[in-house]
Amino acid sequence: MSKSDLVLLALDDGPELQLLVRALPAVGYQTAVVHDQANLERSLQESSPAIVVIGETLRGASGLRIGGELRERFPTLPLLLFANHETATLLRECLRSGFSDCLCPPLRSDDLVRAIERNLNRALSMGDWIRREVKRTTASLERRVDELQTLVNLGRGITGSLELDHILTNVVTAAVDLTGAEEGSLLLLDDEGENLYMRAAHNIKDGFARTFQIRVTDSLAGEVIRTGEPLLLGGEDPHKIKTAYLVHALIYVPLRMKDRVVGVLGVDNRQQRRFFSERHVLLLSVLADYAAIAISNAFLYEASETERNKFQATFNNIANGVIILDESNNVLLVNPAARLTFGLPAQGGIGQSVFDFISHPDLHTLLNRAPQSSVKHHEINFDDGRVFNAQYTRIPDVGAAVTLQDITYLKELDRLKNDFVHTVSHDLRSPLTAVLGYTELIARVGPLTDQQREFIQRIQASVQNITTLVNDLLDLGRIEAGFDTRKEDVQLENILRYTLDTFNPAIAEKHLNLGMDIETDLPLVRGNPIRLRQMFENLIGNAVKYTPEHGDVRVTLRSEDSQVIVQVADTGPGIPPAEQPHIFDKFFRGSNIPAGVSGSGLGLAIVKSIVDNHQGRIWVESSEKGSTFVVVLPAFRSSAA
Repeated sequence: MSKSDLVLLALDDGPELQLLVRALPAVGYQTAVVHDQANLERSLQESSPAIVVIGETLRGASGLRIGGELRERFPTLPLLLFANHETATLLRECLRSGFSDCLCPPLRSDDLVRAIERNLNRALSMGDWIRREVKRTTASLERRVDELQTLVNLGRGITGSLELDHILTNVVTAAVDLTGAEEGSLLLLDDEGENLYMRAAHNIKDGFARTFQIRVTDSLAGEVIRTGEPLLLGGEDPHKIKTAYLVHALIYVPLRMKDRVVGVLGVDNRQQRRFFSERHVLLLSVLADYAAIAISNAFLYEASETERNKFQATFNNIANGVIILDESNNVLLVNPAARLTFGLPAQGGIGQSVFDFISHPDLHTLLNRAPQSSVKHHEINFDDGRVFNAQYTRIPDVGAAVTLQDITYLKELDRLKNDFVHTVSHDLRSPLTAVLGYTELIARVGPLTDQQREFIQRIQASVQNITTLVNDLLDLGRIEAGFDTRKEDVQLENILRYTLDTFNPAIAEKHLNLGMDIETDLPLVRGNPIRLRQMFENLIGNAVKYTPEHGDVRVTLRSEDSQVIVQVADTGPGIPPAEQPHIFDKFFRGSNIPAGVSGSGLGLAIVKSIVDNHQGRIWVESSEKGSTFVVVLPAFRSSAA
């Protein structure tokens, strides 16, 4: 303490105060005097005295009480009580209140100065001790902070990098730094799980690290692999890692991936006899977890890259064009086949709007219509004669995919087939009409026997069947060729009722039970009324034809979600599940059709073409007995609506 330090005197006026005021400045101390607790508090805040002398009473207040309150707030500040007289009780109260010393009369100036110096020196020693303890504690805390910072930095490095060699080397370096070890290593199991090799090292020569290998069955590191528990070794005698590799102190901790030990992280001291602690084991265990995370991330990344490369190779080599779009119709991926189809550059376009990147009206039509429509396909025609079938497929959480299949060859085959069928059918009509006419004239030439009449009837029935087949083929050809372009607003209820009336004789002849469920105020359908009636005729005709006597036929017409739904149900023989996918193919007839029931196998194909031409859908639901054909057509909404 310096003699210039301030001594704060909190005393009432009297000879004691006068003695202190004269004696202390005489030996170099500064003094300040206060006479009440309020000024004492103010001086403590403003002047920071080195020592305080408090009277036994201060303006009627207890000096012991004041000192006790100050001790709680200023635990290192020396406090001296200037007592009026000395008693054992007063001394006990003085110590209990936290005073450093007690001054009692009679006192000489020398006694006062020595008491002040003694308590100041004691406070100085206490301050030195406190500073040493703070420094020691702070150093320990700083080490903990450094350890945590090392772990944090390492964690950031693991999450921010996929360079496994770099990360594992950093892990081993951190292990050496945090434990103060001479060297460190990270050992991993080989593919057979029989040996450990050194994957990363610190302060170990590269040549030694590259050739290092130990068996799991007879090594300290192998013991950690087998038990899954850390190993902490020290003591006077060295421990053998392998031949010519002895250490005085060692820590090995396991590296776990999915409850399986795959390696060991270790540090050791080969030269110094300095041992490790359990805290070092804990730190290495945390680092081992980091290493395991890094290895796992590297494996996942490698697997991800492998799968990505497989996908990229597959995507780039698909013969069909593929365009992947996000939710806003921006281009995510385009394979080379799609670029070739639309004549796009080999690079670029990713992130652009597909409407800007590909300026083809047919594709735009599909993309504008498909998300809200049940029809997810559209033909894309090019000026050079190429035709592609574009299919729109929704991809949840991504957007959509458009696949392009070149159907130019199929279109040409279909055109040739249709031309052939149309030509043959047209050429057959005239001779068939002639044959039918001559069979009718035979009866006029002269009387016929019963057998002759039967033969003529068979000829007429066969000619009529062939004529029906020819008409069906011609109708199907016209529908598929798109010649029926005239469409108008159609009320399906009227067409359905008209069609049902034409089947009343056949229904009555077989004693069928006809059920109708027709919703009122149905929306209109935009379509060709002649073809829609043909659709009803084929569906209801099949139901009547294949339903046995006294069976049930039920027709339902209703609307739902801007669609008109038609259902025709019967109690016929049903359609085997294996045959249902082919029921709409041309010339297909089921294997369980009752004997004597004739047909061309074109009726449902015509229905399917009519439904497709009206942007609708059709399917069949059938069990062992009975079938239900469902047709869904889009309802027409005028622009005024």
